[in-house]
Amino acid sequence: MVLDLLLIGIGITLDPLPIMAFVLVLSAHKGIWKGLVFLLAWLASLVAVIAAVLLVTGGQPPPPRSPPSTTGLAIKLAIGVGLVLYSVHRQRRHGAERPRKKQSSSMTSRLDHASPWSVAGLAFFLQPWGLVAAAATVVIEADLSHVGTYLILFGFCLLASASLLAAELYMIFAPEAAGVRLKRLRAWLQRHQEPAIVFGCLLLGLWLTGNSIYQLTS
Repeated sequence: MVLDLLLIGIGITLDPLPIMAFVLVLSAHKGIWKGLVFLLAWLASLVAVIAAVLLVTGGQPPPPRSPPSTTGLAIKLAIGVGLVLYSVHRQRRHGAERPRKKQSSSMTSRLDHASPWSVAGLAFFLQPWGLVAAAATVVIEADLSHVGTYLILFGFCLLASASLLAAELYMIFAPEAAGVRLKRLRAWLQRHQEPAIVFGCLLLGLWLTGNSIYQLTS
């Protein structure tokens, strides 16, 4: 469970689309406060999914080879295959698309007047739900009778939010330097987002697929 959550958490925190959107949020009027709302909504989404899974399982992992355990592994396998297929589809589509015009200025203008609820909705919308669903299939194995499990789940939420949290803290303690460097980061991510998404989905998809097949057949 630990390794699965570690890889999924890294995949979530390095997803370029939420990072680019978060940089725009921080660049907007009252960006630090809006960034905090975005971050809290992001964390709330993760916690809600984990809490829902633990509520269903009662904090006790299902016995091996039981129908709930097999179903969870089958779902994880399906998500892994889906991520692989998505990476292939995205790579092919990217090769046929024309470059898009930058719309960062208009987006920043809209975020200047965005309400906290709108920012929270943006965080919810940009959550990589495929990866979050994969994490949910792993959390099924969580045993809340051990204190270490709480630390693992807390660490996963922290890891999955690490890039956003780092940007928020950087903006708080060094706003001028952060503004310049975060804009450069966003520009770099815009140029490299497709390879990053394709490679990340492919790598994580292959891991989830192979791991699920191994657990189902062992």
